[in-house]
Amino acid sequence: MAINYQLHEKGDRPWGTWEVIALGQKHIVKKISVNPHASLSLQLHHHRGEHWVITSGHPTVTLGEEQQELSPGKAVDIPKETKHRIENHTNEPVEFIEIQMGDVLDENDIVRFVDMYNRVPTGNTGR
Repeated sequence: MAINYQLHEKGDRPWGTWEVIALGQKHIVKKISVNPHASLSLQLHHHRGEHWVITSGHPTVTLGEEQQELSPGKAVDIPKETKHRIENHTNEPVEFIEIQMGDVLDENDIVRFVDMYNRVPTGNTGR
């Protein structure tokens, strides 16, 4: 098992911010904020699943081939190997709690397919 985070570690991304708020043997809990009109990449993870709980805002969530609008209090489960994304098409920030569960929990377990910040490697085959 690999966990490469520390409690209260924070990160800035082009789309917003994240902070680790809890750590366990096989899970990490992050508080994530997505800026207005920003989007995480369409991505998947080979070694972890995720569970998102929306705490504020009204994001659009892609899960596999489906899209859904969520509101505060709503949640979505993301199995490993499933393409997913959260988008904020509004003028207000979106905040959610992300629970990552798996044997490998680090930033290297991200395969990007579509990204508005040009973070998809050339020739990405999904592995």
